[in-house]
Amino acid sequence: MELSDLFIRFGTALAIGFFVGLQREYAHGGPGKEIFAGERTLALMGLLGCAAAMAADELGSVWPFVVIVALAGVLVSVAYAVGAWRGYVGLTTEATAIVIVLAGALCYWDRLALAAAIAVVTTVLLSIKLETDVFVKRLTREDIYAALKFAVITAIILPVLPNETYGPPPLDVLNPHKIWLMVVLISAIGFLGYVLVKVTRPRQGIGLTGLLGGLVSSTATTAFLSQRSRGESTSGRPLALAIIIAWTMMFVRVVIEVAAVNSELLGELWPALAITGAAGLAYCVYLVLQERAGEDEVLSFANPFELGPAVRFGLVYVVILLLSAAAQEYLGNAGVYLSSAIAGLADVDAITLSMAELSRAGGTVAVDAAKLAIVLATLSNTVVKGGIVLTTGSARLRRALLPGLVLMLVAGLGAALLL
Repeated sequence: MELSDLFIRFGTALAIGFFVGLQREYAHGGPGKEIFAGERTLALMGLLGCAAAMAADELGSVWPFVVIVALAGVLVSVAYAVGAWRGYVGLTTEATAIVIVLAGALCYWDRLALAAAIAVVTTVLLSIKLETDVFVKRLTREDIYAALKFAVITAIILPVLPNETYGPPPLDVLNPHKIWLMVVLISAIGFLGYVLVKVTRPRQGIGLTGLLGGLVSSTATTAFLSQRSRGESTSGRPLALAIIIAWTMMFVRVVIEVAAVNSELLGELWPALAITGAAGLAYCVYLVLQERAGEDEVLSFANPFELGPAVRFGLVYVVILLLSAAAQEYLGNAGVYLSSAIAGLADVDAITLSMAELSRAGGTVAVDAAKLAIVLATLSNTVVKGGIVLTTGSARLRRALLPGLVLMLVAGLGAALLL
């Protein structure tokens, strides 16, 4: 091996240990505090792991590596014993030291990217202790049971579901494995938003409420804030800001869903969604300039990993998939557009995933048709949410939000016609 390669690998091991050690020193070090492993110790641990891997390679035996890592483990055990004797029973820093030793070994084995990724993930986990503690305290027994049920059913059922279709067109679009995979995808996106809401829940501001609420459900966010506006005597601009942000997040959800299923369709679709989303963001900027949103709101969402909603989404997805395929089979693209606009009135996620699946290579729907169908679905869904505001929101909220609704619809229609 070239000397320059050795310097790069040992240097990376050193940098990884030092980087993680900085976090440990920042979090637990300082005057009057003793810490088992800071930036210097963990940097040396990284070098130790790299040297252990080199010794095993040079001697042609795995035993030097095993012995050196075992000795490192003994040192860590002694440090833990001393800490426990002093009343500290945490294992976080000790476990971090072992991870750094193994990451150093990966550096010698030329797995530099993997070692760096492990270091970054380790640092993130060490840094978000407060946030994870807050999240755990806000979990309910129902949250735990719902997540466990969904995880068990997904881990057991998804791998054994047949990955094939049955029957003649349009029934040939029904693939049990892919259908359940879409359920897992949409639930995972919703769960991400749910986790963020749990972590940042205490009075983070109306704009952040719209952002996180839009990740979970822009329709639910719209309904909640519209109802809330009827009991508020303040200006409707802060609530309108949150609602428009939630609507804009819907387009982000659509992009994520399409990217996960059909990258070719994403390349054709994102400009139209970007134009509509940009219109929403522009109106958000206008609202912020008009009046600072100093009011705080807290949304309450059901856990998206509940089995019932997941199964219901799967059934909706199957129905829309069948209707879209049948519309394409018997009515051509016009049928696809009509079914998409109607489906978007209820759920934009299901029709998005259906079009993304049907427009894949060898599918029954052309990419251009799928692109326009999804745009129409997002616009019809926006119309529904606008109707919720106009029928249940206060007069102040309606006046503040109506220009943004019109702007987004015009931008979306213009993008659909031009692109």
